[in-house]
Amino acid sequence: MPKSLMLFAALLAFCLPAAAEEPKVCGAPIALNDGWSIASQAELGLDPAKLCELDAFLAQWPQGNIHAVVVVRNGKLAMERYFAGEDERWGDKLGRVTYGPEMKHDLRSITKSVTSLLVGIALAEGKFPKLDSPVFDAFPDYADLRTPEKARITFRDLLTMSSGVAWEENVPWDDPRNNERGMIMAADPFRYILSQPVAHPPGTVYAYSGGGTSLLGETLIRSTDRPLRDYAREKLFLPIDAPDFEWLDAGVSGRLGAFGSLRLRPRDAAKLGLLLQTDGQWNGKQVVPPGWAAESIKPRLNGDGLYFYGYQWWLGRSLRNGSEITWTAGVGLGGQRLFVVPSLDLVVMINAGHYRSPLQTVIPSGILNRIVLPAVKD
Repeated sequence: MPKSLMLFAALLAFCLPAAAEEPKVCGAPIALNDGWSIASQAELGLDPAKLCELDAFLAQWPQGNIHAVVVVRNGKLAMERYFAGEDERWGDKLGRVTYGPEMKHDLRSITKSVTSLLVGIALAEGKFPKLDSPVFDAFPDYADLRTPEKARITFRDLLTMSSGVAWEENVPWDDPRNNERGMIMAADPFRYILSQPVAHPPGTVYAYSGGGTSLLGETLIRSTDRPLRDYAREKLFLPIDAPDFEWLDAGVSGRLGAFGSLRLRPRDAAKLGLLLQTDGQWNGKQVVPPGWAAESIKPRLNGDGLYFYGYQWWLGRSLRNGSEITWTAGVGLGGQRLFVVPSLDLVVMINAGHYRSPLQTVIPSGILNRIVLPAVKD
C-alpha cells in the first residue's frame, strides 16, 4: 500500500470514535425446554452493570451461602445466578452443593404459599369446602375435640394464620413449647393440632402456624381423594412446565408436607411468582382460577413486624428512588424468598442455606433492595 494511503488510513482510524464496548452481563439465563421466554437484561429494562454488583454485595459475608438468584422481568427470564454452599434436604445434611439451573432446592415455608394456590384451584373445581365453613366439618373423626370456640374456626382463618388456636414456633426447636416440633413428632399430627387450646377469637389475631397450613393440606387430600403431590403435579406443576419437583412426606407420621417440604428448581419456583402477576396464567394458559391471585395477596391482617398477611403470602414494602413500592413474598426458612413486585413487573427468586442464622433475612432483603430494585430502569 502506498505510504500516503497508509497515512490516510491511520488518520481515519484515529479520528473515528472507538466502538462501544458491550456491557458485561452477569447471569445470562440458559435456554431449557421449560417454557421460559428469555430476553437480554437491557431489553427488559434492567441495568446489567448493577446486576453484576451482586458478587461484591455477597462478598461482604464470607459465609454468605446464597445458592441461587433468579430475576424475571416483564414475564421473561432475565438473570439466573448459581453458587456453591452448604445445604440440606429437609434437615438432612447434603454437604457442599454446587448449584445449577437444573437442580432442585428446598423451598421450606414457601410451600405454604403453594398450598394456598392449590386451595384456590380446588375451590374452583368444587373440591374444597367453602372458605367460611367450619374446619371441624372436614374432620369428623376428631369430633371429640370440637368445642363451641373451635367450631367457629374457618378455612379462611387458616389461610390468614388467624385460627385463634394457641401456637408457638418462635422458640428454640428443643423447647417443649415449640408447636411445630410437637406436630412433627406426633403420631397423629392432626389430633395434636386440633387439640391445642383457643387463645383468641378466630379471625382476629395473626399467629404464624404450620399447623394451620397442615390442616389445609390434609383437607385438600380428603376433598380431592388424592395425595397432595399427585394433585399438585396434575393441576399446578405440569401446567407450568415444572415436572421436576419433590414434595416430601414429613413428620414422624409421614402425613405432613403442606407446611414446608416442597423442593423445586429455582427457575421453576419463579414461575409461581409469575402466576401472581398474570392472574394465574402461564404462557397464556389459565392455571390458577381468575381472581384467586388477587384475593390471595390482599392485606388481611397485620403480620409479623411491618408485614401484612394475605392467604399464606407475606405483603411488604421497599423504598426505591424515594418512593414506596409494595411487594408480595413467599418466605421460607434458610433464606428462601420469592418476591413479586407488581408495579415493576418483577419476580425475584432467592435460595440460600442459612437455616440457623439471622443472615437468612439480611442477605435476601439486601439482594432485592440494593441490587435488583436499583437495576430496574425507569
